[in-house]
This record gives sequence, structure tokens and C-alpha cells, in this order.
Amino acid sequence: METHEKSQESMMQVEPQKEHHWLQKLVGEWTYESEVKMGPDQSSKTFSGTETVRSLNGLWVIAEARGEMPCLEFAETVMTLGYDPQKQRYIGTWIGSMMTYLWQYDGELDSAEQALTLHSTGPDMSDETKMTQYRDVIELKGDNQRVMASYTLSDDGQWTPFMTTTYSRKL
Repeated sequence: METHEKSQESMMQVEPQKEHHWLQKLVGEWTYESEVKMGPDQSSKTFSGTETVRSLNGLWVIAEARGEMPCLEFAETVMTLGYDPQKQRYIGTWIGSMMTYLWQYDGELDSAEQALTLHSTGPDMSDETKMTQYRDVIELKGDNQRVMASYTLSDDGQWTPFMTTTYSRKL
């Protein structure tokens, strides 16, 4: 019993590491504008909204967004991001009011500590019976702007961009 108590006690005394501190740069109130390429033969569509990112004890960030979406009047999304010191990987999830799939992230920060690349697997946009690989790259552009570029892995092995979202901090 004593070993179990010590194990729980040590889990509760986790101190944020430098990787957790990087995530705190996302905390705040943001507006965003997205451009989405709906398909190879279709023109791009734009939409906008707001996002609130809060910290959970300096270990996690929770990003809650509300806004327009292509083909929908309104959508809400929730992203969680953290860092797992044992795996030495950034981890997280993403859910949206427009689908029932829970996206799981696994990622790494670039050597310049400006871009976080998050890998996931999810339903193929052209055939929801198939799964495919995705990549979201969150790049800091100073303290008050960031860009998230989203890609899907094509059949030819190339990463194809399909959405770019620019976030601006509300000042």
C-alpha cells in the first residue's frame, strides 16, 4: 500500500518542463481566419471564428474554437495538447461538432522551437470508409500570431495542403 501511495504522490507533483512552457505560448484569446481547399477541382473557401486557449496547471492547453465552417453555418472544436516526458513526444486530441471521430495527435517540436508538427490518422476526406494520415503544423509568428497548416498524405506519398488557419491574438 505504501508503494502505491508514493506512486500516486509522485504523479501529483509533476512540474512543467520546457516543452510544457512552449505550449503556454498558445494561451489567450484569438481570432482566426481559415482557407480550405475542398477538393482538387474546387475553389478555396474561407471562414472565420474565435478561439480561447487556456492552461491546465501548466501541463496541458485546451483550445476551444467557435465559428463558421464550409458547408455548415456554425461549428465548435476542442483541441488538447500536452507533452509526455516518458515518450518525449507532444500528444493531444481534437474533436469537432461536425463529426464523431476523435483525432489523436503525436508530435514533435522543430529544432528552432517555432513549429510543432502533429501527426494523426483519420477518415479520408474523399472516402470515409478509408483511413489516411494527416499532419497539422502549428508555427509561431511572434507573440501575437500563429499559423496552422493542415496536410493529408496523398496516394503518391506527397503531403498535400488542404487548410491554412491564421490566428491573431486579441489585444
